Amino acid sequence: QSSATEVQIGPMRLIQDPIQVLLIFAKEDNQSDGFWWACDRAGYRCNIARTPESALECFLDKQQEIIVIDHRSSRYFDAEDICRSIRATKPSEHTVILAVVPCTSADREETSVLPLLNAGFDRQFMENSSITACYNELVQIEHGEVRSQFKLRACNAVFTALDHCQEAVEITSEDHVIQYVNPAFEQMMGYHKGELIGKEFTELPKSDKNCADLLDTINTFIKKGKEWQGVYYARRKSGDSIQQHVKITPVIGQGGKIRHFVSLKRLHCTNENNKQLCKSHCDEKYTGDNSQSESHSFKCKNRRKDSTDAKSVTSQSSDAPSLQTRRYSSMARIHSMTIEAPITKVINIINAAQENSPITVAEALDRVLEILRTTELYSPQLGTKDEDPHTSDLVGGLMTDGLRRLSGNEYVFSKNMNLSHSHLSVPNTINDVPPCIAQLLDNEESWDFNIFELEAVTNKRPLVYLGLKVFARFGVSEFLNCSEATLRAWLQVIEANYHSSNAYHNSTHAADVLHATAFFLGKERVKGSLDHLDEVAALIAATIHDVDHPGRTNSFLCNAGSELAVLYNDTAVLESHHTALAFQLTTKDSKCNIFKNIDRNHYRTLRQAIIDMVLATEMTKHFEHVNKFVNSINKPMASEETSSHSEGSDCECTANIKNFPDNQTLIKRMMIKCADVANPCRPLELCIEWAGRISEEYFAQTDEEKRQGLPVVMPVFDRNTCSIPKSQISFIDYFVTDMFDAWDAFAHLPVLMQHLASNYKHWKTLDELKCKTLRLPSENNN
Repeated sequence: QSSATEVQIGPMRLIQDPIQVLLIFAKEDNQSDGFWWACDRAGYRCNIARTPESALECFLDKQQEIIVIDHRSSRYFDAEDICRSIRATKPSEHTVILAVVPCTSADREETSVLPLLNAGFDRQFMENSSITACYNELVQIEHGEVRSQFKLRACNAVFTALDHCQEAVEITSEDHVIQYVNPAFEQMMGYHKGELIGKEFTELPKSDKNCADLLDTINTFIKKGKEWQGVYYARRKSGDSIQQHVKITPVIGQGGKIRHFVSLKRLHCTNENNKQLCKSHCDEKYTGDNSQSESHSFKCKNRRKDSTDAKSVTSQSSDAPSLQTRRYSSMARIHSMTIEAPITKVINIINAAQENSPITVAEALDRVLEILRTTELYSPQLGTKDEDPHTSDLVGGLMTDGLRRLSGNEYVFSKNMNLSHSHLSVPNTINDVPPCIAQLLDNEESWDFNIFELEAVTNKRPLVYLGLKVFARFGVSEFLNCSEATLRAWLQVIEANYHSSNAYHNSTHAADVLHATAFFLGKERVKGSLDHLDEVAALIAATIHDVDHPGRTNSFLCNAGSELAVLYNDTAVLESHHTALAFQLTTKDSKCNIFKNIDRNHYRTLRQAIIDMVLATEMTKHFEHVNKFVNSINKPMASEETSSHSEGSDCECTANIKNFPDNQTLIKRMMIKCADVANPCRPLELCIEWAGRISEEYFAQTDEEKRQGLPVVMPVFDRNTCSIPKSQISFIDYFVTDMFDAWDAFAHLPVLMQHLASNYKHWKTLDELKCKTLRLPSENNN
């Protein structure tokens, strides 16, 4: 006999007993034997009935999941009559009934299956006594119809829960046709379900107490697949308006589209009508009298840990009045301040809202206040349960500064690191570039531009050559009013201060980020949102963003007590160093000072923009930058696009961004962040090369941490055990996907998103094959 099977339906886990089969054959023959032995092979429990009466009796006793009825002849019984009699019983609702029909000769047309379906059969089986054929048919039915019917039967438990739920529940179709309401909904609204089911929500009387645009606001949310929650006035059958706390959740169904809306509603007990209804819904009522209001208010304040009275409350009854007085006095002083931070305004509004709110709402608002008082409002908290170690190490290594300072283990930049490059003559102008390099640079506007080929032909000096080409295309020299010779000298100085000995953070990476930044600046919506100064700032920031990078993370430098970590107080150590050094190198020599001819105001604006962008590449603020971009750029733009179908809507969107410098700042931050980690969006071969380089740099850091006895920041990056595919998958899942989804929604980057999906599939394939290297061994051999 087969064992019970575990079945999952949504979050619900079920145990399905072994399948039972009823065979209804008047006489034993090869066909009935075929099904009998097929049941035996599958481990099903099998019964055989010879007459209609015994068949019905056996079914009512055993309630089998599958019934096979011989429909080849009507000599002994009418198969369709047997099927109808079984279907007339309630237990048959979830039973699959199979008709065995005779084979059709090749010269005769097959008969329609509709009469069988009308009689109650679910499917037909063309006569075939092969045990394997019978076995295959039964197994398909088990994994198809039987499994589906088993799940549907389990839904009865869900409907029982809904019928006994104290919250009013309403389910509608995507067109807002009411499909289900529970008894609590009937009681709250005064309707019988027969009066509601099948009607459109819009047909029901509406309360005139809602804001005029509230329904439009709700529909805007739920049609985008987002949950809406808030207070809504509904009209009962009696005509009374009641205030409800409503949560509407869209349900995705067939075709990946919204197929249902589930609404949970409970009374918001603040007005007289609601208070009367509340008496029948709950044991505790809120009458709104002064004594209860004060008691409720005091309970809420006693829960809040940030009370303006720092002394502990020892007696609620004796201290309540004085605490209340002190609180009002403190609030009065806060409101009298002439300088008030936005977060203070938000907290004051929430505190005021708590005063007359039900206890459940007040408790929820307490939780809101706790969240608002944290410093990392935009950064998600990585769960500790079943964490992926690769993700944990990446987050720990990239999103934190030092773990702790260890005395006696100081890490100092080597002043004599390998900064030398092969002697390749640098062109006087872009027109003097050697033909082999010029030919490569002809393709620099393409996203698939191969930076490694440029690295090879320039002897690891790609930044000067790509910089000259890109800066010329964007008119940087003209904007800065500097000669091309000055710009060339500046590019040389910056590139010379990148460490060619680094596997990853060298001038090739800088050139790659510059290329990505230039590509993004060429996209229509980005171009329309930024000024020429922003473009120049972005290109300079990309060029300098990792200058003098030691090939070690911020966490490493802080743990090692490096000079830079001490200088910058363990905060954005490398990013602060990159910008500071770049400006020092630029301004100390007139020959390479690209800023010497612009006025002070332009310089200060440009400098601030460059610093802001380079600091944005520091990963501790990653989610803050991404979430601010989504909330300030993506969402408002999506709303404008939804509400406006005119041809000029995109121009209006970008014009609105230009009117708000803060939004331009968010775009520039997002742009350089995406350019900095765009490797997974490059063509596969480039993506693989970058993955190998960053892994080697992290391996070298782990080796040095072990040698110096420092904390190992990213233990998974041990060259002896690391799975590069797993590390890439974790990095893409945690840092890349959401950010590029948001950037793509703004800048429209289909090619990048296709590369990202393809590269992710490459890493997943390797991981599933337990391969820890960049490629399959067979590919490496080739």
